[in-house]
Amino acid sequence: MKQKVYKFDYRYRIRGSLVSMRGSIRQLAWRIPEGAYHKALRAEAEVIGGSLNDLLWNLAIYRHAMQRVVDALWDLDKVPSRTQVHRMFYNVLRGYGFRAHVARNIYDQALALVKATRESNGSKPVLRKLSARLDYQDTKVDLDRGMIRIILRDQWYTLKLKHKREYIERFRSLRWKEVHVKYVNGKLFMSIVFELVYKPYTPRGIVALDINLRTITIYDGSKVRRYRTRFVDVLSKRKRAEDLQKKYSKRWRYNEKILSRVRELHRRARNIAVDWSWKLAKQVVQKALIKGYAIALEDLEGLREKVNSKSDEVVWKFAMFAYRRLQYSIISKAIEYEVPVVVVDPRNTSSLCPRCGEKLIYIHRLAICRKCGFKVDRDSIGAMNIWLRALHAYAGGAWVTPKSLCDEGWSQTG
Repeated sequence: MKQKVYKFDYRYRIRGSLVSMRGSIRQLAWRIPEGAYHKALRAEAEVIGGSLNDLLWNLAIYRHAMQRVVDALWDLDKVPSRTQVHRMFYNVLRGYGFRAHVARNIYDQALALVKATRESNGSKPVLRKLSARLDYQDTKVDLDRGMIRIILRDQWYTLKLKHKREYIERFRSLRWKEVHVKYVNGKLFMSIVFELVYKPYTPRGIVALDINLRTITIYDGSKVRRYRTRFVDVLSKRKRAEDLQKKYSKRWRYNEKILSRVRELHRRARNIAVDWSWKLAKQVVQKALIKGYAIALEDLEGLREKVNSKSDEVVWKFAMFAYRRLQYSIISKAIEYEVPVVVVDPRNTSSLCPRCGEKLIYIHRLAICRKCGFKVDRDSIGAMNIWLRALHAYAGGAWVTPKSLCDEGWSQTG
């Protein structure tokens, strides 16, 4: 039986897979499915064999040909089938000098793009970037030397990856599937897509993460640890960029100095979020791997549901948050190291007592259970309830109280 392949972009593909797994029943937790996933090696490249200008010219022809297919499909009342598209465009694309399989790739991408845009009620797609998607018939990958050979139309080019050797070495044992070439802001970039098989082990325990603006709280059934985030720095820089855009609403796009400053703030915010997320993700995943634990995370769809009823300011904070970046990093690292991941419904994780399941009351950030007298701070409550739901998913039982909650370290009255 053919193995199902999941894309490695969890922001979209995996979320859809999880929705299909749930069916019509809301579950407290579900697992990231095992199977084949795609992971990309991304690096800047330089042309050392062939002419860069010729390569850019061929990329421009590739873009022009795909845009021509998109325009023709968009003007039709009904999106045709793949067989009809082949009859319409195969000979046209071959006339541009593209090889047979490249011509098929071009009209396949154009057809998928038009379908997706119409389903989302978007406007006609306009291709702006110079890029091309090539498979094994057009590419020769030599990671030992950091060299890539590609052919566009009738000319071969040799490209050298400009990245640290230790980063490239991480992909040597994987099987590559396709190569993407892209030219952006005067630089040439390569993305080599690899396939890896995710077979998580059976966990001996669970480590749960509760993500907040300032703190990441981690609970493993015995103790609580906290990590300070850099999300506030990210929000600060994004807010300063938006303030500039509002202050100069009519001219920030055309004033080179203002536009440069806005871009710089957005770039720095993104770099902080990405770098910090990867560092924490690696730390969390490696600790889980050493102990043989699974990682429990909150479902971001549930977080989105929670902010619908809040003020615009809070909605903005959640929308601009680096939650998605951090979760993507953790899941990516977990799949790389074959660590199990459980995604938990976040509803009521901060409002129910992890000991007896009753509704909590709050005095500032201190949670108190009137029934059993359990007391703890709000962030710890969230991490504990995430841990319990993940444990429930594995055990299939009712509420389970870890022994650590009964230790003297946790405040109890009565």
